[in-house]
Amino acid sequence: MTSSPMWLRARVTEVRRATPHGRVLALQVDRWPGNLAGQHVDVRLTAEDGYQAVRSYSLASSGGGDVLELAVDEVPDGEVSPYLVEDVRPGDELEVRGPIGAYFVWTPEQPEPVQLIAGGSGIVPLLAMAREHARSASTAPMRLLYAVRSADDAFYSAELDGLADAALTVDWAYSRTAPVGFPRPAGRVDAATIAAGTLPVSLQPSVYVCGPTGFVEAVADLLVAAGHSPDRIRTERFGGA
Repeated sequence: MTSSPMWLRARVTEVRRATPHGRVLALQVDRWPGNLAGQHVDVRLTAEDGYQAVRSYSLASSGGGDVLELAVDEVPDGEVSPYLVEDVRPGDELEVRGPIGAYFVWTPEQPEPVQLIAGGSGIVPLLAMAREHARSASTAPMRLLYAVRSADDAFYSAELDGLADAALTVDWAYSRTAPVGFPRPAGRVDAATIAAGTLPVSLQPSVYVCGPTGFVEAVADLLVAAGHSPDRIRTERFGGA
């Protein structure tokens, strides 16, 4: 699926609250070429005075069709995310360009085990992979470790619970407040979390890590320290506003 270098008109068809500070958007895009699980788009907003702001957002959707799904976490004082989370309504129009990225993708043709590790809204491209994994009935073992501040901050929690089956294992880590009775105390992802919540090194999984820059770098270092080959670790960082 090739990238379109052109800006395409996108009409907002659905918005729904996902977390206290996050929203899921559905966009209908004419001439959309389709995308692979893990790719992203550029979103452009244009003000009445002509000022433009562009930010990149991962896609929770993949495959063909002309409807894209984004999940946006609001960044305080940001230029784009506050509008997408608080103001945009069905019928509004944006511009998108993509799909972008060939490195941070997963396809059902990959036979090796897959470890997904997300921090916060970094779940978005990994959800696309989990959805594609289920849709294709892939038999490749897939495991997801999702780190969030609290249960209320998790995107797609109900859907992730539904995707968990014999081929997909979902593990949770909470950095600030853990649910009552949760076996792991609240805290940052550490070596013990990696050991307990990821596929063993002996399986040589492909690992995909997405989240804030500090989270991604810390997790990548922990994975290498645990024995994973750097060549098998793919990372995607975000920090756009």
